[in-house]
This record gives sequence, structure tokens and C-alpha cells, in this order.
Amino acid sequence: MELTQSYFEQLLTQTLDFLPRLFLGILIFLISMYLANLTARVVLRTLKMRHTDPELTLLLVRVSRWTVIVFGLVLGLQQVNFNLSSFVAGLGIIGFTLGFAFQDIAKNFIAGVLLLIQQPFDIGDAIEVSGYGGTVVDIEIRSTTLKTWDGKHVIIPNADVYTTSITNFSRSPQRRVQLEVGVAYDTDLNRATDTLLQAIAAIEGVLSAPAPQVIFNAFADSSINCIMYFWVDTATIGMLTATDRAVKNVKLALEREKIDIPYPVQTILPAK
Repeated sequence: MELTQSYFEQLLTQTLDFLPRLFLGILIFLISMYLANLTARVVLRTLKMRHTDPELTLLLVRVSRWTVIVFGLVLGLQQVNFNLSSFVAGLGIIGFTLGFAFQDIAKNFIAGVLLLIQQPFDIGDAIEVSGYGGTVVDIEIRSTTLKTWDGKHVIIPNADVYTTSITNFSRSPQRRVQLEVGVAYDTDLNRATDTLLQAIAAIEGVLSAPAPQVIFNAFADSSINCIMYFWVDTATIGMLTATDRAVKNVKLALEREKIDIPYPVQTILPAK
């Protein structure tokens, strides 16, 4: 009985000694969570005032938040005499072991950090990557989210994004449009060229330098074909809109000048 009573008294003493330190450790961790969010907001506001790139801002905000959280967690654990050295050593062994099992997650994490640092595209850019085309909605540590041209949200692992060719349409303020058309064989090609160039020049957003070109390149079955090349200012007019207006202008211009756009004709001989 005396041994049991002594054991419980010792246990009670240790508990009473441990509870204040436990409470202090939890309090420190909760304060660190609050300070982490506060630090993230301050960093975000400061970087926005300095007009820092959005992707770099996103990375620095996340790093600052997790730095304060980890620091607070370490201080909290120290209050309860937690053996951090053994924990870190064990964590390293576990991390080395899990690294093989979760190497894809680690690969995506590293690729996400590199994407945020190198910035091959920004949030809001129109890109094509990994077989998908659309607008960048979000760049996270693990994945990149695209809103495709037809409105779907696609989440692509960052490792695939980083190791695949990326076409960034938003980084090209000037783009070339290509349009094919055919005219009848009896057409004056010089007159047709002038007509097509005038039709293209009338489109808003078409650049005069590089100058539009009309290249006749093929003798087809029913027509002499040409390709029209012209550059547009993407800030003024989109590619689809430019193509649509070019087709309409070209058709109206050729009709006005009485230049035929022939269509294939097949002659069917009567059966013998």
C-alpha cells in the first residue's frame, strides 16, 4: 500500500509539473500559428506594394508562413523536454525510407518550387502543356491548375509541367495568322493579291510590320491556291477573332471584285 501510494504521489507530482509546461507548449504553438498568418499577410502586402511577380509572391508567402510554424513547433516541443535531436534523426531515417515510396510527391514538390522561381508562365497566362491548352488558374506546390478552352479544370502534376515543352501564348504580344484560299485559273493573280492585301489591312489589330503577304503556292484541281500571312497585335485582337474577320473580309472583297472562289467539280460519265 505504501509503495502504491508513493507511486501515485510521484505520478501526481510529475503530472502537476508537466501540465503547465504542456499548456505553455500548446500556447506557444497556437501563438506561432497566429503569427504565421500575420507574417504571411504582411509579406503579401509588402510584396504587392513593391509589385513583385505574383508567383514569386506566392512562394515567399508560403515559405514565411511555414518557417514561423516550424519555429513555433520547435519552441513548443522544447517546453515539454522533447528530445528534438533524436526526433530529427529518426525523422531523417523515416524521410529517407519514405522518399522511395513517395518519390513522385517529392518530385512534384521540387518541380513546383522551381516553377515558382523560374516562372515560365504566370497565373492568367494562356498556355499549352502536357497535351492541354487553357488559362493558368493556380500554381501550387504539387500541381498546376488549368482552365481549358472549353471550360474544364485540369490539375497537372508539376513534374509533368516542368519536364514537358510549354507554349506560352501570353508571352507573345504579336502572333502570325495563316489563311488559305483559292481563286479561279483565269484570275489576274496580281489583282487578286492586291484585293486580298486590302481585305487583310482593313482588319483592326493587323500590323503593318511585318507586312502581310500573299503567296500563291499550288495549282489545285479547280483553283490556284495561295496562303495569306499576317501578324496581329494580340492585345488588340484575338487569334480566333482575327481569323474570323479575315475570312469574312476576303470573301466580301473577292465577291466585290468579281473574283471567283471555285469549288471542286466532278464529271460523272454515263455508264456504257
